[in-house]
Amino acid sequence: MDTISRRALVKGAGAMAVASAGEAAAGGTRSDKRPNILIFHCHDLGQHVGCYGIPTVRTPAVDGFAAQGVRFERSFCTAPSCSPSRASLFTGRYPHSNGVMGLCHANFAWDLNRGEKHLAQLLKDAGYATCAVGVIHETHLNPERWGYEKHVPGPWAAQAAEAAIAELERLRQSDKPFYLWVGTIEPHRLPIPDEPGQAPRDQGFPGPGMEPDDSLGVYVPPYLKDTAPGRKELAGLQGAVRHMDTQFGRVLAALDRMGLTDETLVVFTTDHGIAMPRAKCSLYDPGTSIACIVRYPGRAGWHGGLVRHEMISNIDMLPTLAEIAGFTPPATVQGRSFAPLLDGRAYRRNDAVFTEMTYHDYYDPRRAIRTETHKLIANFTTAPAFMDPSQQWRPRSDTVTPPNHALAYHPHIELFDLVADPWEQNDLAEDPAHAAVRDELSGRLYRHLAETRDPILRGAVTSPHHRRALDALKRSARQR
Repeated sequence: MDTISRRALVKGAGAMAVASAGEAAAGGTRSDKRPNILIFHCHDLGQHVGCYGIPTVRTPAVDGFAAQGVRFERSFCTAPSCSPSRASLFTGRYPHSNGVMGLCHANFAWDLNRGEKHLAQLLKDAGYATCAVGVIHETHLNPERWGYEKHVPGPWAAQAAEAAIAELERLRQSDKPFYLWVGTIEPHRLPIPDEPGQAPRDQGFPGPGMEPDDSLGVYVPPYLKDTAPGRKELAGLQGAVRHMDTQFGRVLAALDRMGLTDETLVVFTTDHGIAMPRAKCSLYDPGTSIACIVRYPGRAGWHGGLVRHEMISNIDMLPTLAEIAGFTPPATVQGRSFAPLLDGRAYRRNDAVFTEMTYHDYYDPRRAIRTETHKLIANFTTAPAFMDPSQQWRPRSDTVTPPNHALAYHPHIELFDLVADPWEQNDLAEDPAHAAVRDELSGRLYRHLAETRDPILRGAVTSPHHRRALDALKRSARQR
């Protein structure tokens, strides 16, 4: 009996089998052959890799993986901010629904609602051995609280890869299928050496122990100005991405060496766009488009170098994994499984994806709807036109639009024609010729906010920091 079949006979493993119609469409794949699941997740990557069309980034591991798996060309996150995006990945719910409307660490202190169900919890309850390696950023509570039986800390990609390989050696000895999360901080901005005229403790690329990479040149995204400082920064980013790619390749090689490749569903993804102005922390496509590549050799339609053009969101990942792992997701899940799409079964494609931002560095609430052809963004404060994630006192990269960030602030509504203007440079919200589209999308966005009970409809959203500061004042007042 093969390894997958032995695991399928673990008590309760087939209790919630996928429908037999799916088995037939999957080329005879038996639904009780539950795969191992490995998610490799890095910070701030967006789609800045070779297989997504970036010609100067060297990512042979990711590109080779895409050539073996299925690449989603139009994959989006729910939020262009680290913790909220990850919270959606792990709950299948929007940030305003699962409680993580800002960052989880330090004084930001956001966290999942008490009643939320985390992917690790659900897989553990379904009979999986669960383990996390590296970055956990959707909670500041103990990882065991959310279903991880073991957590090996250490955010650096090389460190996480080494730990992941060791955990694979351990997990493959179990009679259970396993779920392994591997989270790396690269290519996030990291401390960089001080330079003349630079403020101390600036963060940038590529970070300690890595080198810039401009061996193939430097690709400047069209939403950024092509300047010498910008090219230097992007070369550093390319070096950080290359380093992350090397570590991902080590994990894939370990799966091969251990004979686990055919029985393991591997997901390669990230949280949001690259940490450049008008990407990360913005609802424009460079901030919300993410790499999402899956590979499962044991199931037809889940491998072979396929490219899917349907729009998906990272809230769709949990219900998809639930279907493959054989458990029923919570009724509160707001995403939809894309397993039928890959299996060749009936699938209703997303005609729109919804994205949001509430807090990151500061309160800047925005909500957006993206269709196949247009995007509408609603801005709820008169904040700067975009939140700059540069983490430098004097940012090195400048945007094309707006030409002067210091003098640009949010309008109430933004509207973009993504066919004619894919980089979202020309706001059409006040153009009478586009009023019908603006009104239609505004109505759809409002209905989405109402249906999902977004607290933004009730007024300003209060942060944990606000509450803690108020508590501190109250304690002082009581002591007098």
